[in-house]
Amino acid sequence: MEILIKAAQLIFALVILVTVHEFGHYIFARMFGVKVNRFYLFFNPWFSILRYDPMKGTLTLFARNGQPGAATFKVGKAHAPRPDGKPTWRDTIYGLGWLPLGGYCDIAGMVDETKDASQLASEPQDWELRSKPAWQRLCVMVAGVTLNFVLAIIIYIGIAFHWGDNVVPFQAMTEGMDFSAELKEAGFRDGDRLLTLNGKPLDAKDYSLAWDMVQPGAKVGVLRDGDTTEVVVSDALIRQLATKDKNFIPMSVRVPVYVAKVVNGEPAAEAGIQPGDRILTVGSDTVPAITEFMPALQAHKGENVPVRLLRATGESDVVNVAISDAGKIGILMLSPVEIFERQTVTYNLWQSIPRGWEIGTDQLASYVSSLKLIFTKEGAKSVGGFGTLGDLFPATWNWYSFWQITAFLSIILAFMNIIPIPGLDGGYTLFLLVEIISGRKPSDRFLEVVNTCGFVFLLLLLVYANGNDIYRFFIK
Repeated sequence: MEILIKAAQLIFALVILVTVHEFGHYIFARMFGVKVNRFYLFFNPWFSILRYDPMKGTLTLFARNGQPGAATFKVGKAHAPRPDGKPTWRDTIYGLGWLPLGGYCDIAGMVDETKDASQLASEPQDWELRSKPAWQRLCVMVAGVTLNFVLAIIIYIGIAFHWGDNVVPFQAMTEGMDFSAELKEAGFRDGDRLLTLNGKPLDAKDYSLAWDMVQPGAKVGVLRDGDTTEVVVSDALIRQLATKDKNFIPMSVRVPVYVAKVVNGEPAAEAGIQPGDRILTVGSDTVPAITEFMPALQAHKGENVPVRLLRATGESDVVNVAISDAGKIGILMLSPVEIFERQTVTYNLWQSIPRGWEIGTDQLASYVSSLKLIFTKEGAKSVGGFGTLGDLFPATWNWYSFWQITAFLSIILAFMNIIPIPGLDGGYTLFLLVEIISGRKPSDRFLEVVNTCGFVFLLLLLVYANGNDIYRFFIK
């Protein structure tokens, strides 16, 4: 069931992201009078789930490509082409494919991996993309990634307006943090209280904070044993973290031991421990947090040891506790939510706009910074496909998490598409910029060859990424 819920969230997110991306190309093509032959959500090799032809006024179910479908319904009247030959929205066939790897907008007069130069051997028509000025073609090409980024900003604005920010300020984390072995090797110590990053006070509302802290050369100011010190992150740390699985936690808040409830008849109740007490020591062991408290109980199981308490009244007290042979004393502890003072920040609509922009640009900067990992051995191993994307979503449907992840995926889609690789929007954009600067347009044959090469490269990358998912799930 968890897999189905994650898959449903991923598919729903892809529906939103792909539709917005392709609509960007579509709307700008239409603005410049370019005909769009087909507009498809998801790919349709061999057949389409739905195919709508507004010129004929028909809706077809399970239509084989180029053939009539299993069932065709009349949903409107037929229309004739405009007398002046100008394209309209009715000249486009709208469809739903069955392969959820993306979507496409088939723009007339555009050389891509689905066309060869011979198909464009005739004289360019006014309604073809190739007949338009370079700046208009550039606008059509970058419209998809632009709308994806705009969508991410709009989602973040909505999140800020609806949910606001609810965080624990670093100043409230009185016992500091616990760190993984990798971060300890980098210079952090359990109990460090985070203060600054590169000279600026840390803000718990910063979405990119965790990533920025492990960047090579990052300078993290911490409070350690009453003194301020600085940890300078090495180049090796981020490569080490890249090899960890999704359940890896590099650092966590240290939670002090506050008693929520004592169990009647158990050692804590017999010793006089009360709800609201904070446990400071077990025997000779200081236990500022749960991470020390549990091992201390195990170390003294079966023994009668003094336990120092800070009473709810503010007074200090010492009681003798007979720890069970299982290392238990019979208490329930307060959760971090009940201990730490949380800060809730609400935003009205106008305040949400700059907050959404701030989050979106921070996430983009963090993602761009992370891409250099791909060119390392560790980063290449961490590349994942649809399984990795699905794992980003929670096992239960949560709208807050769904919109957070969808916005981030929209940023990823925008940036990845603008990378200048032939076959992607960035490849077309690069050639158009060269044309604008040099005044020379690449030949259709050249575009055909490089786009085909780019398509093959992207296909191999897709196979590699999803192969990594299969290896990690079934073998590793």
